[in-house]
Amino acid sequence: MGRTVLPFSRILEQEVQEWRKFRRGLRKEDQQFLDRLFEEARLHVQAGVYASTPWPFETILLSILLEHEKALVELRSKLKAMEEKEQEGQESQADGNHENCL
Repeated sequence: MGRTVLPFSRILEQEVQEWRKFRRGLRKEDQQFLDRLFEEARLHVQAGVYASTPWPFETILLSILLEHEKALVELRSKLKAMEEKEQEGQESQADGNHENCL
């Protein structure tokens, strides 16, 4: 008989349990951040099933990094839009000042 492979969602939950002592050693606010990291990993359970790597924690970490990369791209995009808007405001203000001088 073949060996039964645990579902990736179960493997993920086992990892969460294995990090329980580490979590308890963290400050309360840091515990919340650790919980959020594992929540981010849960967003990619299907990819973890598909990957079926011998070291599931790598898949968990990659899932977390993927969510962080998405957040960074979004933040960079918002920052760029804000900078462009600010620059446009400065240029229009400079144009207005230039007209007053004439």
